[in-house]
Amino acid sequence: MSEVTLEVGGRPYTVSCADGEEEHVRHLAGLVDAKLKAMGGNRAPGDAKNLLFAALILADEAEEARRAPAPAPVADDAVADSIARGLEALAERLELVADSLEKRGQSA
Repeated sequence: MSEVTLEVGGRPYTVSCADGEEEHVRHLAGLVDAKLKAMGGNRAPGDAKNLLFAALILADEAEEARRAPAPAPVADDAVADSIARGLEALAERLELVADSLEKRGQSA
């Protein structure tokens, strides 16, 4: 276990983390600190309440990101061309079938 001293909201906090996770924990603390700074004058008088508000904002953003639909995969040009050719061939076949059905209907 490692210990890391973080500065969040202008105050130092020492926390424990797994060995090798120090930079990740510092990064996360930086996100919380940024949220606190973004709150600006809307901060409560107590540090604990401000940290709670910052955590709630971050949790809300994480939840929204999880709920967002995944972006559609982007096909490369070769795949897109192949799909387009397949659709064109299918359209031609459908036209032939439609013509054949029309001719049958006219001769009946």
